Parts: sequence; C-alpha cells; structure tokens
Amino acid sequence: MTGTAPFGESDNATVVRCGVMLRCGIALAVAAAALSGCGSNGKGAPVWTAGSSVAESPTPSGSSSTQSPTASGSVSAAPGATASAWKVFSDPARTVSFEVPQDWIVQSVAPDPGTLPGALKVDVKDAKGAYLATLQTGLPPRPAPACPGGAARDYVVISSVPVDLPHRDGAGTIDPHVVFRVIRGYKYFGSYGITNVVGGAGGKGCALQNVVRGPQGRGDYSFGDLTVLKPPAPDQKVAPAKAFDTLDQAAKYVDKGSEFANVQRMLMSLRIKN
Repeated sequence: MTGTAPFGESDNATVVRCGVMLRCGIALAVAAAALSGCGSNGKGAPVWTAGSSVAESPTPSGSSSTQSPTASGSVSAAPGATASAWKVFSDPARTVSFEVPQDWIVQSVAPDPGTLPGALKVDVKDAKGAYLATLQTGLPPRPAPACPGGAARDYVVISSVPVDLPHRDGAGTIDPHVVFRVIRGYKYFGSYGITNVVGGAGGKGCALQNVVRGPQGRGDYSFGDLTVLKPPAPDQKVAPAKAFDTLDQAAKYVDKGSEFANVQRMLMSLRIKN
C-alpha cells in the first residue's frame, strides 16, 4: 500500500513522511530538532469468511493539503503488506469485521468490566502467539486526561492514513485515522492504532489515545496495541509499546518492517456496522 494523506491534527503536532527513506531522514532530522528537550466466551464462535489472497489492499485515498507551520511534511501508508494470504474475522452478530494474515491468531475474550452492553473484545496475535493488537467496542466515553503544561511531552506522527469509520465529532477530534505515533520519554516510545482524538496542543501531550469517539449512545472503540500511549518510567514495563533509541529507528519500523505493513492493513480493513 502506498499513498499519502494529511494527518489533519489541529494541534500542530510534528508530522513525518516515511515513504522514502532519504526524505524520511531529512524529515526526521527536522523532527529531532523539534524534539529537543479462535476461541469464544460463550457468545458463539467467531465467524471466518474466505479471505483475499491478494497481498495488497486498495490504496487509501487522500489528498494533499496545507500543513500547519510546524509540521514537517505529509504522511504515508506503509509500503505494502507482505502476507500472501488473508482471512476475514467477524463476530457472531457480524457487527464488526477485519482482515488478518492467514496464520495470525484472533480470539474473542471477555470484555472489560464497565463496558456497555454488547461490547466486544478481540485479541490478535501473530503466528507464534506474540501479541499484536486488541479491538474493543462499547468503551464508556472518557475525557482526555488532564495534562499540566510542565508534564507534556513532545510527540511525532510517523504515519497517518484516513480510514472511513463511524465516529462522533467534538472538541479535540478529527476524522478517524490509522496512526503510528511516537512520544518522547527516556527513549522514543511508539504505538499504532485508530483514533480521532488529537494528541495535544502544540505537538505536546501527556497521553496519546488510540480511541475513536463512537456514535452517540454506542460508546467509544479502539483497535491497536495500546489504548493509551504514555512514556513509561525507566523501571516500568514497556511492552506492548515499541521502544526506539532514535526517530530513524521508528521510521524504519514503519517504512521497512513487514509487521507494521500487515498491522496497518488489518487496522484499515476494520468495518463497524452502523
């Protein structure tokens, strides 16, 4: 998958294009300067349908637009999913569906306490059983956590592609995007997911939410490795967030790695019944 699309955050977050590594290196240098400082839970078995064997999804549409003064370029989809065969997962009621590589593991698990009636929780792992992402629906709406100015950290949008999903507009929201964002701590910590919630004002934030504000009365939903990305303390567990020594390493994970290419296709294939 290749293509470009504006991230569209209204908070002037630093944005990096990683479609071509030479350009990416230049953009990351600018960004670095800016950053100084198949089971079931008793509700029925998952439904599998025949998946496409084509290795690439349709190129996501997007049009260029004027970036904010502090943005350092546009953003792009990953260069192409590498799995040769894909399957489609759907819940028993067929309210959600998404594609995964044929050998990945998808398992429905019990929703977390406090979720809305009819909520779903689905874990995705690779062929070796390593965790990749969780889809959750029916999440109770929660306001963004308070972020005192002195506690805010710089963050960078490494990749962002628009995706057509039901959502609720409001203050601090954009149209839904599949993103990979990095926040600075004692290293650069990255996370992928779907979101329509901006990270924070001026390219700084305390927590980056991989959450989409759902239609009124249906709760929010998330699909990614983390629901919220925060820079951990040195003695805290990092996983499933990705840790990088440099922004260039984060860019190479997005631009060169097959894991992100496949994860991005999976996230972009999400369909939620209106």
